[in-house]
Amino acid sequence: MTENRAVQQKSVRRNRVAAAACVAAALIAVSVVGTRSATADGAAPSATVAAQPAAVTAPAPGLGSAALVQSEDQVQQGLAPVGATVALTGRQGLSACSGEQTMRDLTKGRATAYASVTWTFATDGLLIESAASAPTGPVAATWEQQLVALVQDCQHEPAGHWYYGAAHTLTAAGGTAHWYPSYNGDGAASGGVAVLRSGTRVALVELTGPAASVEGITTAALKRLAP
Repeated sequence: MTENRAVQQKSVRRNRVAAAACVAAALIAVSVVGTRSATADGAAPSATVAAQPAAVTAPAPGLGSAALVQSEDQVQQGLAPVGATVALTGRQGLSACSGEQTMRDLTKGRATAYASVTWTFATDGLLIESAASAPTGPVAATWEQQLVALVQDCQHEPAGHWYYGAAHTLTAAGGTAHWYPSYNGDGAASGGVAVLRSGTRVALVELTGPAASVEGITTAALKRLAP
C-alpha cells in the first residue's frame, strides 16, 4: 500500500508542470497585452504581463522580479516566451518533484523576501522560478541543501517513470548552481531543473522543453540572482 501511494504521489507531481502551463496560459489569455516590464517595482504582489518588452533597466530593491530570469535570457537560448506571471508571495509550487511544496513552505516563512515567475512559450513548454532571500548566509546554505535534497529525491525512479539525471555544477557572478537534466518515461531528455545560491539568495528554476537550453538558462538565472 505504501509503495502504491508513493507512486501515485509521484504521478501527481509529474503532472504539476503541465497543469501549471494550462493555468498560466489561461491567465495570459485574459490579461491585457501591453508594454509593461516583468519587473515588480510598484506592482501588485501578483501580476500577469506580456513578454515583450521584459528587459529590466534597474534592479528592484531587495528581492524583486529583476532578480529572476527575463525574456531576453530565454530568447538567447532559442526559447520563445510569450508571457509571465510574477508573484512576490513565495507560494508558487517549487518544481514537478515538489508536489505542493512552495518556497514559503521550505523556508518556513523566514525569508526576508520572495519572488517567483512562471513563463509560458509560444510552443509547448514552461519555465518556473522561485527565489527567496535569507536573513544570513548560513541560512541560505541550509535552504540550498534542502532544495538539492528535494531534487535528488526524483533521481531514482522505477523504469518507465520521469526522473532527474546526474548533477552538474557551474559558477557565475560569484554564485553557484547545481543543474540536472530531466528525462521522460522513454528516457529522452526533456528540460531540467537547477538549484541556485548567490550570497543570501537561493532559487529553484525548472524548464520543461529543450534540454539543450537548461545550462544556458541556469547560467542566466544565476547572474540575475546576484545581489
